[in-house]
Amino acid sequence: MTAQHTVAVIGAGDMGHGFATLFAVKGQTVTLIDHRESNLDDATERIHEVVSFLRAEGETDRDPDAVVEGIEFTTDVATGVADADLVLESVPEDLSIKQDTYREVAEHAPDTAVLASNTSGIPITDIADAIPEHAGRVVGCHWWYPPYLLPSVEVVRGEETTDETVDRVKGFLDAVDRKPVMVERDVPGFVWNRIQMAIFRESLHLVEEGVTSFEDIDRAIRDGYALRTAAIGPFETIDIAGLDLVRTVLDNLSPHLADDDEASHLFDEYLDEGRGGIHDGAGFYDYDRSPEEVTHDRDETVMALRRAREQLED
Repeated sequence: MTAQHTVAVIGAGDMGHGFATLFAVKGQTVTLIDHRESNLDDATERIHEVVSFLRAEGETDRDPDAVVEGIEFTTDVATGVADADLVLESVPEDLSIKQDTYREVAEHAPDTAVLASNTSGIPITDIADAIPEHAGRVVGCHWWYPPYLLPSVEVVRGEETTDETVDRVKGFLDAVDRKPVMVERDVPGFVWNRIQMAIFRESLHLVEEGVTSFEDIDRAIRDGYALRTAAIGPFETIDIAGLDLVRTVLDNLSPHLADDDEASHLFDEYLDEGRGGIHDGAGFYDYDRSPEEVTHDRDETVMALRRAREQLED
C-alpha cells in the first residue's frame, strides 16, 4: 500500500504543476501554491492536460477532472503549508527569492515538515542560511524535467541536512515511484546539470568553430550517444571500451575541449533576434507548431523510451 503524505508545492510553473500532477495521481494530498492567481489557473489547465496524456498512455486510470478537483490551489503560503509533511519549493532561480520563501514557510509549516528545494544549481547550504534554526530540515530535491515522466531525482545534502531528512525524502520519492540519485556534497549544479551543461558547452563550441551544425549535433547525441546511454552509463561504457583506451583518448583530447567560463555568444545573438525558444516560435530552430504540440511530441517519445527500458529491465 502506498504511503500517504501531505505535500505542499510552491510555484505553479513548468516544474510545479508537474509535481502537483505526479503526487496527486499517486494518491497523495496536494496543495499547489503560487503568488499569482493567473499562474494557478494556467496550472489547472496544464495538470488536466498531463493527466489526460498519462491516462491515454495507460499510466493511470485516474480521471483528469477528479485529479484537478482533488488538488487545493491557493495564493496563501501560510494556509497552503500548514499541514504539510513535505514542502517542495520550485520558485525562480534567485537566491534572495528562495530565502524569502523559506523564511515564510518556516514560520507557518509544521516543525516536522521536510523543506525541499527543486533548485537546479543554487547551493542548498546557501538557501538554508535563511533559516539556520531549521537548516537540518532543508534538502535539495532536484527533479528531471518533465517530473511526471522521468524516474530519477537528485537528493542533495546541504552542510546541515540531517540523515533523518534525507531518509524521509527517500520515503516521499518511493511513494511516487521515483528513484533517488544521492548527491553527498553540495556542489554548484549538483550532478545532472554539471553533466548536461558540459554537453551544451561542447556542442555550442563545435558549432561556433564551424565543425558541424545544430542539426548534426542533435543527431549525433539523440540518435547515437543518448541511445547508447539509455542502455549503459558512462562508467559502464568505459569498462566495456577498456580503461587504457579511454585514458589515452582523454589524454589526447582534453586539451582541445571547450573550457569557456561563460555561456556561448550564440545565446545573445539569438536572443537579440527574438529567438528565445518554442514560445517565440524560434530558437536555434524555427517552429511551425505550438509549444504544446512540441512538448506533447517530446513526452510521447520519452514515454516510449522509458517503457522500452522498463521492459528490458523486466
